[in-house]
Amino acid sequence: MDKTFELLKLAKDGNRDAKEQLINDNLGLVWSVARRYMGRGYDLEDLYQIGCIGLIKCIDKFDLSFDVKFSTYAVPMISGEIKRYLRDDGMIKVSRTLKETAYKVNKLRNDIINRTGVEPGIDEISKILDIDVEEIVASLEANVDVESINKTIYQNDGSSIALMDKIASEKDEQEEVINQVVIDDLLAGLSEQESKIIKLRYYENKTQTEIADEVGISQVQVSRMEKRILLKMRNCYYSNAG
Repeated sequence: MDKTFELLKLAKDGNRDAKEQLINDNLGLVWSVARRYMGRGYDLEDLYQIGCIGLIKCIDKFDLSFDVKFSTYAVPMISGEIKRYLRDDGMIKVSRTLKETAYKVNKLRNDIINRTGVEPGIDEISKILDIDVEEIVASLEANVDVESINKTIYQNDGSSIALMDKIASEKDEQEEVINQVVIDDLLAGLSEQESKIIKLRYYENKTQTEIADEVGISQVQVSRMEKRILLKMRNCYYSNAG
C-alpha cells in the first residue's frame, strides 16, 4: 500500500501522528504554491501559513476512493485557500471601519430601492445613518477598488480568472525565465544525490517518504538533507548576489 495512502487512512481514523506526518511531508508543496502569490503586498510567511490551512483541509476532505495522487489534489486546495484569503482581505488594504460603513450604506441603499423604487442620494443616506458624506464616499470608493481588481474577467468550466490573477501571471511569465536560470545554476553546484532530492521534492512534488524509498535512505535523513541543501542553495545565492 502506498505510504501516503496509508497515512491518509490512519489520519481519517483519527491518528494524530499520521496527520502530523502528512503535514510535515507536504510543507515543501505549500511553500511551492505560496511562492506563486508573492508580490501582492503580503509576506510570504503569511501566505505559507494560509496555505498550511488549505493543506490541513485537504487532508480532512480527501476521499480515499479518489483515483488521484494526494499532491495533485492538494495543490488546487492550497491555492484556493490562498486565493480566498487574498480575495476576502483585498489587495488594497481597506480599514475595517470603511468596510463596515460601505456595508451599512449598501444595505440601506438596497432597502430604500426595494421599498420605494428610487435611488437614494448620498445626503439622504448621510442623514439616516448619521455618517459624514465624506466618509460615505471614501468607503464606497475604497470598496469599488477592491471589487474591481478581484472581478472575474474570464470563466470557463467552473474555473475563473480575476484581474488580480492576470496582473500577477504577466509578471510571473517575465520573471520565470530569469528564475529558472538562477535555479539551474544553484542545482549545478549540488552533488548528484542532492540535486535528485531537490528535483523529486520540488519538481515532482514527492513526499519525503516517497523520496526516501527511491533514494534508499530513511525519511528522517531526507528531511535533514533537504534542510541542509536548501540552506546551502540559499547561502550560494546570496554569496553570488553579493
